[in-house]
Amino acid sequence: MHHGIGFIQDLAVVMALAGVVTVLFHRLKQPVVLGYIAAGVIIGPYTPPFQLIHDEQTIQTLGELGVVFLMFSLGLEFSLRKLFKVGATAIVAALSEIVLMLWIGYEIGSAFGWSSMDSLFLGAILAISSTTIIVKALSELGLKRESFAQLVFGILIVEDILAIAMLVLLSGIAQTGQLSAGVAVVTLGKLLLFMTVSLVVGILLVPRALNYVARAKSDEMLLVSVLGFCFGFCLLVVKLDYSIALGAFLIGAIMAESRHLHRIEHLIAPLRDAFSAIFFVTIGLMLNPAVLVDYAWPIAVITVAVIIGKIVSCGLGTFLAGKDGRTAMRVGMTVSQIGEFSFIIASLGLTLKVTSAFLYPIAVAVSALTTLFTPYLIRAADPLTQRLGQAMPRTLVNVFGMYGQWLRSLNTGTGEPTLFSMTRRIILQIAVNLALVAAIFLIVSYSAPYTSTWLGHWMSSEPMQRVVLWSIALVLSMPFLVAVYRKTKSLALLLAEVSVQPATAGRFTSAIRYAISDLVPVVSMVGVFLLVAALSSSILPPTGLLTVVLVCAALLLALVWRWCVKIHAAMQIALRETFEEQPDP
Repeated sequence: MHHGIGFIQDLAVVMALAGVVTVLFHRLKQPVVLGYIAAGVIIGPYTPPFQLIHDEQTIQTLGELGVVFLMFSLGLEFSLRKLFKVGATAIVAALSEIVLMLWIGYEIGSAFGWSSMDSLFLGAILAISSTTIIVKALSELGLKRESFAQLVFGILIVEDILAIAMLVLLSGIAQTGQLSAGVAVVTLGKLLLFMTVSLVVGILLVPRALNYVARAKSDEMLLVSVLGFCFGFCLLVVKLDYSIALGAFLIGAIMAESRHLHRIEHLIAPLRDAFSAIFFVTIGLMLNPAVLVDYAWPIAVITVAVIIGKIVSCGLGTFLAGKDGRTAMRVGMTVSQIGEFSFIIASLGLTLKVTSAFLYPIAVAVSALTTLFTPYLIRAADPLTQRLGQAMPRTLVNVFGMYGQWLRSLNTGTGEPTLFSMTRRIILQIAVNLALVAAIFLIVSYSAPYTSTWLGHWMSSEPMQRVVLWSIALVLSMPFLVAVYRKTKSLALLLAEVSVQPATAGRFTSAIRYAISDLVPVVSMVGVFLLVAALSSSILPPTGLLTVVLVCAALLLALVWRWCVKIHAAMQIALRETFEEQPDP
């Protein structure tokens, strides 16, 4: 009971002081987020005369809920349809920003005489912009619906995905002292596989489940169901060693395809605001003013480097991807800060005991300073763009204009599908179906140690247990394997039609085209089998039994081919209907 009273006391102090300070900051027309951080500094353990908070760990746990709700809300507001529209530009801008900031951070750390590991972690800390701070700033300025803001959200999503991969790679580097290309490829491959399968399966199931719950017209039932899906999926993501922030965003993006999106946003908003306030207060709790004084010069240099580096790198990447100068400048000046992922990376270095203690408070201080400047940078983007346009030589302006026109000319604008667009669509469909096949075999392989005990009651032979498990995975994968074969055949027909012309092949044109269209799918399916065998090596039956399984599977497939085609077509129709469904007002 005493512990419960202590927690309530700490929570009362946090919320009361946060309310007072944020009202003051609002009156002074300063970012509310900065007010939360200032409140955390005031009540933190490093601020005399006495400590106001006694259970910091519990408050920080509540702060982590703030990250969950903020990322979940971002997923709700940024649907997959919008992500597809800005996908290429977001990838180019995010990659250019991360690469340049990694290099800048490492060079700054080396210039101050810090260790190689401190410098490397500093580069990673500076590479990722703050999703929570940017969302909060754009909301306060009323710019979240602007086209450049949608592009910013796309960049942040790509950054968060790459940040998760970066965390894994940094852990490997810290433990082994070197970076393995193989580990990097496997890490990114697993991450892409998880995201693809999660989105496809989630969009097929979750919006329909929420639509069913919403029929009861009960906000309480809908809220509890939404929270159940959110925290359940986040738990799954954490169990798979990924970031809880990624899980919250993914489930939010999945729920964004529900027709009851606006009701869900309305129900989640109070929880998001309350817990996000606690999150930013916890950042201030960890800020030691004495360390900031000792490292004032590095903090100042790093802050300037973050602002200028991100404006240049992200703005240039956005421009090179085909956006106009005004949009590029607005994007660059919006992402010119660091935040929650930077704290996570800094904490990782401390946990692994490979970085110095001063790196974390430096990250918090730079985040606070860049957060302070973020709203002003966003407002100054248009005036700065106009001044730069007036100051630049006319020749350079013309060159930039011609570059933009050239990129726009690459898009036919006729609305007719081009060879490139059709090929890309088919390859994407093949990749998605392959991801589902790989996920099925990986899940069955992962569950093998748990199911072997159950299977042991019926069969004691381990090879026969492998036959059963591998056969189950193969049967479950059949609709997607059929889809891979049919899409590969369509791709082969398309490429054969384009590459084999009568002018060169003469009377053999038809024969060569048919040969290509038949040979390519067969070779591709051999490659798919090798991939599946590698992924399911732990449950792969011995060669003799495997041959029997494949023969039986071929006979079964001949009987259920039409059924597999119908199942896959129904899934495609369900996905298309979900994407085309508009949210209720």
